[in-house]
Amino acid sequence: MSTNDTISIRPGEELNVKNLQTFLSQHLGIPAGSLEVLQFSAGHSNLTYQLKVGEWEAVLRRPPLGPLAPKAHDMEREYQIISAIHPLFSPAPKPILFSKDESVVGSPFFLMERKHGVVLDTSFPTNTLITNELCQQLSETMVDQLVQLHNINYHDTKLKDMSKPQGFLERQVHDWISRYERAKTDDMKEAELVMKWLTEHIPATQDSTIIHYDYKFNNAMFSSDLRSMVGLFDWEMTTVGDPLADLGVAMSYWTQVDDPDLLKFGLGKPPITVTEGFFTRKQFIEMYSKKSGRDVTNIDFYLTFAYFKLAVICQQIYYRYKKGQTNDKRFSSFNRFVQTLINHGVHVMSKEVS
Repeated sequence: MSTNDTISIRPGEELNVKNLQTFLSQHLGIPAGSLEVLQFSAGHSNLTYQLKVGEWEAVLRRPPLGPLAPKAHDMEREYQIISAIHPLFSPAPKPILFSKDESVVGSPFFLMERKHGVVLDTSFPTNTLITNELCQQLSETMVDQLVQLHNINYHDTKLKDMSKPQGFLERQVHDWISRYERAKTDDMKEAELVMKWLTEHIPATQDSTIIHYDYKFNNAMFSSDLRSMVGLFDWEMTTVGDPLADLGVAMSYWTQVDDPDLLKFGLGKPPITVTEGFFTRKQFIEMYSKKSGRDVTNIDFYLTFAYFKLAVICQQIYYRYKKGQTNDKRFSSFNRFVQTLINHGVHVMSKEVS
Protein backbone atom coordinates (compact mmCIF):
# COMPACT_ATOMS: atom_id res chain seq x y z
CA MET A 1 0.00 0.00 0.00
CA SER A 2 1.15 3.55 -0.51
CA THR A 3 3.47 5.32 1.87
CA ASN A 4 0.79 7.78 3.02
CA ASP A 5 -2.16 5.41 3.45
CA THR A 6 -1.64 4.76 7.17
CA ILE A 7 -2.59 6.90 10.16
CA SER A 8 -2.26 6.73 13.93
CA ILE A 9 -4.88 4.37 15.32
CA ARG A 10 -8.30 5.97 15.74
CA PRO A 11 -9.43 6.27 19.40
CA GLY A 12 -11.30 3.16 20.49
CA GLU A 13 -9.87 1.00 17.69
CA GLU A 14 -6.54 0.18 19.35
CA LEU A 15 -5.07 -3.32 19.37
CA ASN A 16 -3.50 -5.02 22.39
CA VAL A 17 0.10 -4.71 21.22
CA LYS A 18 1.52 -6.91 23.97
CA ASN A 19 -0.86 -9.81 23.22
CA LEU A 20 -0.28 -9.43 19.50
CA GLN A 21 3.50 -9.42 19.88
CA THR A 22 3.35 -12.62 21.95
CA PHE A 23 1.11 -14.24 19.33
CA LEU A 24 3.45 -13.30 16.46
CA SER A 25 6.41 -14.71 18.36
CA GLN A 26 4.64 -17.99 19.14
CA HIS A 27 3.04 -18.62 15.74
CA LEU A 28 5.38 -16.99 13.22
CA GLY A 29 8.68 -16.85 15.06
CA ILE A 30 8.79 -13.06 14.80
CA PRO A 31 11.54 -12.04 17.21
CA ALA A 32 10.61 -10.01 20.24
CA GLY A 33 11.07 -6.36 19.52
CA SER A 34 9.24 -3.14 19.09
CA LEU A 35 5.96 -3.90 17.27
CA GLU A 36 4.81 -0.86 15.34
CA VAL A 37 1.06 -0.75 14.60
CA LEU A 38 -0.57 1.80 12.31
CA GLN A 39 -4.09 1.87 10.88
CA PHE A 40 -5.09 2.14 7.23
CA SER A 41 -7.20 5.24 6.81
CA ALA A 42 -9.43 4.05 3.97
CA GLY A 43 -12.56 1.97 4.34
CA HIS A 44 -15.72 2.14 6.45
CA SER A 45 -16.10 -1.54 7.26
CA ASN A 46 -13.44 -3.97 8.50
CA LEU A 47 -10.54 -2.54 10.47
CA THR A 48 -7.15 -2.96 8.79
CA TYR A 49 -3.75 -2.39 10.37
CA GLN A 50 -0.10 -2.37 9.32
CA LEU A 51 2.18 -4.43 11.56
CA LYS A 52 5.94 -3.98 11.49
CA VAL A 53 8.80 -5.50 13.50
CA GLY A 54 12.18 -4.56 12.06
CA GLU A 55 12.16 -5.67 8.40
CA TRP A 56 9.11 -7.92 8.86
CA GLU A 57 5.72 -6.47 7.99
CA ALA A 58 2.17 -7.69 7.45
CA VAL A 59 -1.42 -6.48 7.30
CA LEU A 60 -3.98 -7.46 9.94
CA ARG A 61 -7.74 -7.51 9.18
CA ARG A 62 -10.43 -7.74 11.85
CA PRO A 63 -14.19 -6.96 11.97
CA PRO A 64 -15.47 -3.53 13.04
CA LEU A 65 -16.41 -2.93 16.66
CA GLY A 66 -19.93 -3.45 17.96
CA PRO A 67 -22.74 -5.86 16.95
CA LEU A 68 -22.48 -7.06 13.34
CA ALA A 69 -24.99 -7.92 10.64
CA PRO A 70 -25.50 -11.70 10.21
CA LYS A 71 -22.91 -13.33 7.92
CA ALA A 72 -21.00 -10.04 7.60
CA HIS A 73 -17.30 -9.59 8.38
CA ASP A 74 -16.40 -13.30 8.31
CA MET A 75 -12.63 -13.22 8.67
CA GLU A 76 -12.13 -16.95 8.15
CA ARG A 77 -14.09 -16.89 4.91
CA GLU A 78 -12.14 -13.91 3.55
CA TYR A 79 -8.89 -15.65 4.47
CA GLN A 80 -9.96 -18.80 2.61
CA ILE A 81 -10.92 -16.69 -0.42
CA ILE A 82 -7.53 -14.99 -0.79
CA SER A 83 -5.86 -18.36 -0.15
CA ALA A 84 -7.77 -19.80 -3.12
CA ILE A 85 -7.39 -16.82 -5.46
CA HIS A 86 -3.84 -15.58 -4.83
CA PRO A 87 -2.12 -18.43 -6.78
CA LEU A 88 -4.28 -17.65 -9.85
CA PHE A 89 -4.59 -13.87 -9.63
CA SER A 90 -1.45 -12.09 -8.44
CA PRO A 91 -3.09 -8.81 -7.28
CA ALA A 92 -4.80 -10.78 -4.49
CA PRO A 93 -2.58 -10.60 -1.39
CA LYS A 94 -0.73 -13.68 -0.21
CA PRO A 95 -2.31 -15.06 2.99
CA ILE A 96 -0.17 -15.60 6.11
CA LEU A 97 -2.48 -17.00 8.81
CA PHE A 98 -5.97 -16.91 10.30
CA SER A 99 -6.75 -17.01 14.03
CA LYS A 100 -10.02 -17.55 15.91
CA ASP A 101 -8.32 -16.62 19.19
CA GLU A 102 -10.30 -13.56 20.31
CA SER A 103 -7.95 -12.96 23.24
CA VAL A 104 -5.33 -11.51 20.88
CA VAL A 105 -7.15 -8.52 19.32
CA GLY A 106 -10.72 -9.01 20.60
CA SER A 107 -12.08 -10.86 17.56
CA PRO A 108 -11.06 -13.40 14.91
CA PHE A 109 -8.49 -11.91 12.53
CA PHE A 110 -6.13 -12.80 9.73
CA LEU A 111 -2.74 -11.68 8.48
CA MET A 112 -1.75 -11.19 4.85
CA GLU A 113 1.22 -9.80 2.97
CA ARG A 114 1.88 -6.06 2.96
CA LYS A 115 1.93 -4.93 -0.66
CA HIS A 116 3.53 -1.67 -1.73
CA GLY A 117 2.38 0.69 -4.43
CA VAL A 118 -0.05 3.51 -5.07
CA VAL A 119 -3.71 3.48 -4.03
CA LEU A 120 -5.78 5.94 -6.06
CA ASP A 121 -8.87 7.30 -4.37
CA THR A 122 -9.81 10.98 -4.57
CA SER A 123 -6.51 12.34 -5.91
CA PHE A 124 -3.31 11.44 -7.73
CA PRO A 125 0.12 11.36 -6.09
CA THR A 126 1.91 14.72 -6.03
CA ASN A 127 3.83 15.52 -9.24
CA THR A 128 1.78 13.06 -11.34
CA LEU A 129 1.31 14.36 -14.87
CA ILE A 130 -2.42 13.84 -15.30
CA THR A 131 -3.26 13.32 -18.96
CA ASN A 132 -6.23 11.94 -20.87
CA GLU A 133 -3.98 9.07 -21.93
CA LEU A 134 -3.13 8.19 -18.31
CA CYS A 135 -6.79 8.31 -17.25
CA GLN A 136 -7.85 6.14 -20.19
CA GLN A 137 -5.05 3.66 -19.52
CA LEU A 138 -6.06 3.38 -15.83
CA SER A 139 -9.67 2.87 -16.91
CA GLU A 140 -8.66 0.10 -19.30
CA THR A 141 -6.51 -1.59 -16.66
CA MET A 142 -9.53 -1.70 -14.36
CA VAL A 143 -11.57 -3.30 -17.16
CA ASP A 144 -8.80 -5.79 -17.99
CA GLN A 145 -8.30 -6.96 -14.41
CA LEU A 146 -12.03 -7.44 -13.90
CA VAL A 147 -12.23 -9.50 -17.08
CA GLN A 148 -9.16 -11.51 -15.99
CA LEU A 149 -10.71 -12.25 -12.60
CA HIS A 150 -13.94 -13.38 -14.28
CA ASN A 151 -11.93 -15.64 -16.62
CA ILE A 152 -10.57 -17.79 -13.74
CA ASN A 153 -12.13 -21.24 -13.73
CA TYR A 154 -13.67 -21.32 -10.27
CA HIS A 155 -13.93 -25.13 -10.49
CA ASP A 156 -10.13 -25.12 -10.03
CA THR A 157 -10.47 -23.37 -6.66
CA LYS A 158 -12.01 -24.00 -3.24
CA LEU A 159 -14.65 -21.41 -4.07
CA LYS A 160 -16.62 -24.16 -5.81
CA ASP A 161 -17.27 -25.60 -2.33
CA MET A 162 -17.83 -22.20 -0.66
CA SER A 163 -20.54 -20.83 -2.93
CA LYS A 164 -23.84 -21.70 -4.61
CA PRO A 165 -23.96 -20.04 -8.04
CA GLN A 166 -27.36 -21.53 -8.89
CA GLY A 167 -30.04 -18.96 -8.04
CA PHE A 168 -27.37 -16.44 -7.00
CA LEU A 169 -29.07 -13.31 -8.31
CA GLU A 170 -32.51 -14.07 -6.88
CA ARG A 171 -31.00 -14.88 -3.49
CA GLN A 172 -28.98 -11.68 -3.58
CA VAL A 173 -31.94 -9.47 -4.35
CA HIS A 174 -34.04 -10.94 -1.52
CA ASP A 175 -31.10 -11.04 0.90
CA TRP A 176 -30.24 -7.36 0.42
CA ILE A 177 -33.90 -6.39 0.74
CA SER A 178 -33.98 -8.27 4.06
CA ARG A 179 -30.79 -6.52 5.18
CA TYR A 180 -32.34 -3.16 4.38
CA GLU A 181 -35.50 -4.00 6.35
CA ARG A 182 -33.43 -5.00 9.39
CA ALA A 183 -31.32 -1.82 9.29
CA LYS A 184 -34.10 0.62 8.34
CA THR A 185 -34.23 3.81 10.42
CA ASP A 186 -36.55 5.97 8.31
CA ASP A 187 -39.45 5.33 5.94
CA MET A 188 -38.39 5.96 2.34
CA LYS A 189 -41.00 5.48 -0.38
CA GLU A 190 -38.31 5.45 -3.09
CA ALA A 191 -36.70 2.43 -1.43
CA GLU A 192 -40.03 0.59 -1.59
CA LEU A 193 -40.24 1.36 -5.33
CA VAL A 194 -36.73 0.07 -5.98
CA MET A 195 -37.23 -3.13 -3.99
CA LYS A 196 -40.50 -3.91 -5.81
CA TRP A 197 -38.92 -3.22 -9.22
CA LEU A 198 -35.89 -5.39 -8.48
CA THR A 199 -37.96 -8.41 -7.44
CA GLU A 200 -40.01 -8.12 -10.64
CA HIS A 201 -37.12 -7.72 -13.10
CA ILE A 202 -34.49 -10.32 -12.13
CA PRO A 203 -32.81 -11.39 -15.41
CA ALA A 204 -31.56 -14.88 -16.27
CA THR A 205 -27.87 -15.33 -15.45
CA GLN A 206 -25.66 -15.97 -18.50
CA ASP A 207 -22.84 -17.68 -16.62
CA SER A 208 -21.18 -17.82 -13.20
CA THR A 209 -17.67 -16.68 -12.32
CA ILE A 210 -15.60 -15.61 -9.34
CA ILE A 211 -16.77 -12.10 -8.47
CA HIS A 212 -14.94 -9.66 -6.22
CA TYR A 213 -18.14 -7.71 -5.52
CA ASP A 214 -16.40 -4.62 -4.13
CA TYR A 215 -14.28 -3.69 -7.15
CA LYS A 216 -13.19 -0.04 -7.11
CA PHE A 217 -10.11 2.14 -7.30
CA ASN A 218 -9.50 2.51 -3.57
CA ASN A 219 -9.52 -1.29 -3.19
CA ALA A 220 -6.82 -1.56 -5.87
CA MET A 221 -3.11 -0.77 -5.85
CA PHE A 222 -0.97 0.28 -8.78
CA SER A 223 2.73 0.23 -9.52
CA SER A 224 4.58 3.50 -8.95
CA ASP A 225 4.33 4.36 -12.67
CA LEU A 226 0.56 3.59 -12.56
CA ARG A 227 0.96 1.18 -15.48
CA SER A 228 -0.15 -2.02 -13.78
CA MET A 229 -2.35 -3.23 -10.92
CA VAL A 230 -0.22 -4.86 -8.24
CA GLY A 231 -2.83 -5.30 -5.53
CA LEU A 232 -6.56 -5.85 -5.06
CA PHE A 233 -7.97 -5.89 -1.53
CA ASP A 234 -11.19 -6.31 0.48
CA TRP A 235 -12.26 -9.79 -0.69
CA GLU A 236 -14.94 -9.99 2.01
CA MET A 237 -17.86 -10.01 -0.47
CA THR A 238 -16.24 -12.41 -2.96
CA THR A 239 -18.18 -15.44 -4.14
CA VAL A 240 -19.15 -17.28 -7.32
CA GLY A 241 -22.06 -15.60 -9.05
CA ASP A 242 -23.24 -13.48 -11.95
CA PRO A 243 -20.27 -11.48 -13.33
CA LEU A 244 -22.61 -8.69 -14.44
CA ALA A 245 -23.50 -8.18 -10.76
CA ASP A 246 -19.78 -7.55 -10.20
CA LEU A 247 -19.72 -5.12 -13.12
CA GLY A 248 -22.78 -3.34 -11.72
CA VAL A 249 -21.15 -2.93 -8.30
CA ALA A 250 -17.96 -1.59 -9.94
CA MET A 251 -20.03 0.95 -11.86
CA SER A 252 -21.95 2.06 -8.76
CA TYR A 253 -18.58 3.26 -7.42
CA TRP A 254 -17.51 4.69 -10.80
CA THR A 255 -18.71 8.25 -10.27
CA GLN A 256 -18.60 10.53 -13.30
CA VAL A 257 -18.51 14.30 -13.60
CA ASP A 258 -22.19 14.75 -14.54
CA ASP A 259 -23.53 12.75 -11.57
CA PRO A 260 -25.59 14.51 -8.87
CA ASP A 261 -23.45 16.39 -6.35
CA LEU A 262 -24.52 14.23 -3.41
CA LEU A 263 -23.47 11.13 -5.33
CA LYS A 264 -20.07 12.68 -6.04
CA PHE A 265 -19.51 14.27 -2.63
CA GLY A 266 -21.50 11.92 -0.35
CA LEU A 267 -18.36 10.42 1.17
CA GLY A 268 -16.26 13.60 0.96
CA LYS A 269 -14.11 14.35 -2.04
CA PRO A 270 -15.24 12.72 -5.31
CA PRO A 271 -13.20 9.77 -6.63
CA ILE A 272 -10.63 10.32 -9.35
CA THR A 273 -13.02 8.95 -11.98
CA VAL A 274 -14.61 12.42 -12.26
CA THR A 275 -11.32 13.59 -13.87
CA GLU A 276 -11.44 14.29 -17.60
CA GLY A 277 -10.13 11.32 -19.58
CA PHE A 278 -11.57 8.55 -17.43
CA PHE A 279 -14.09 6.27 -19.08
CA THR A 280 -17.74 7.01 -18.53
CA ARG A 281 -19.72 4.12 -17.09
CA LYS A 282 -21.10 3.48 -20.57
CA GLN A 283 -17.58 3.27 -22.06
CA PHE A 284 -16.41 0.97 -19.26
CA ILE A 285 -19.41 -1.33 -19.73
CA GLU A 286 -18.95 -1.41 -23.51
CA MET A 287 -15.25 -2.28 -23.23
CA TYR A 288 -16.00 -4.95 -20.64
CA SER A 289 -18.58 -6.46 -22.99
CA LYS A 290 -16.14 -6.41 -25.92
CA LYS A 291 -13.28 -8.00 -23.93
CA SER A 292 -15.38 -10.55 -22.04
CA GLY A 293 -17.85 -11.41 -24.80
CA ARG A 294 -20.78 -10.98 -22.41
CA ASP A 295 -24.14 -9.49 -23.36
CA VAL A 296 -24.79 -6.37 -21.24
CA THR A 297 -28.33 -5.65 -22.48
CA ASN A 298 -29.76 -5.88 -18.94
CA ILE A 299 -27.08 -3.75 -17.30
CA ASP A 300 -29.74 -1.29 -16.06
CA PHE A 301 -30.99 -3.98 -13.65
CA TYR A 302 -27.50 -4.76 -12.36
CA LEU A 303 -26.66 -1.09 -11.87
CA THR A 304 -29.94 -0.36 -10.08
CA PHE A 305 -29.31 -3.35 -7.82
CA ALA A 306 -25.75 -2.16 -7.20
CA TYR A 307 -26.91 1.30 -6.08
CA PHE A 308 -29.46 -0.35 -3.81
CA LYS A 309 -26.83 -2.73 -2.41
CA LEU A 310 -24.46 0.16 -1.72
CA ALA A 311 -27.32 2.07 -0.08
CA VAL A 312 -27.99 -0.91 2.21
CA ILE A 313 -24.32 -1.14 3.20
CA CYS A 314 -24.37 2.56 4.10
CA GLN A 315 -27.70 2.11 5.89
CA GLN A 316 -26.23 -0.71 8.00
CA ILE A 317 -23.36 1.58 8.98
CA TYR A 318 -25.75 4.45 9.74
CA TYR A 319 -27.93 2.09 11.81
CA ARG A 320 -24.91 1.14 13.93
CA TYR A 321 -24.08 4.85 14.38
CA LYS A 322 -27.65 5.84 15.29
CA LYS A 323 -27.89 2.99 17.82
CA GLY A 324 -24.65 4.13 19.47
CA GLN A 325 -22.74 1.00 18.41
CA THR A 326 -20.03 3.20 16.86
CA ASN A 327 -19.06 6.77 17.64
CA ASP A 328 -17.28 7.40 14.33
CA LYS A 329 -18.50 10.87 13.26
CA ARG A 330 -17.85 10.01 9.60
CA PHE A 331 -21.09 8.05 9.69
CA SER A 332 -23.39 10.76 11.10
CA SER A 333 -24.75 11.90 7.71
CA PHE A 334 -24.84 8.52 5.97
CA ASN A 335 -28.65 8.65 5.95
CA ARG A 336 -28.48 11.46 3.36
CA PHE A 337 -26.10 9.42 1.22
CA VAL A 338 -28.45 6.42 1.47
CA GLN A 339 -31.29 8.59 0.15
CA THR A 340 -29.12 9.81 -2.74
CA LEU A 341 -28.14 6.26 -3.73
CA ILE A 342 -31.75 5.10 -3.61
CA ASN A 343 -32.84 8.10 -5.71
CA HIS A 344 -30.15 7.32 -8.27
CA GLY A 345 -31.36 3.73 -8.39
CA VAL A 346 -34.84 5.03 -9.18
CA HIS A 347 -33.34 7.15 -11.95
CA VAL A 348 -31.49 4.21 -13.52
CA MET A 349 -34.45 1.81 -13.26
CA SER A 350 -36.13 3.08 -16.40
CA LYS A 351 -33.31 4.82 -18.25
CA GLU A 352 -30.26 3.76 -20.24
CA VAL A 353 -26.98 4.02 -18.32
CA SER A 354 -24.90 6.96 -19.51
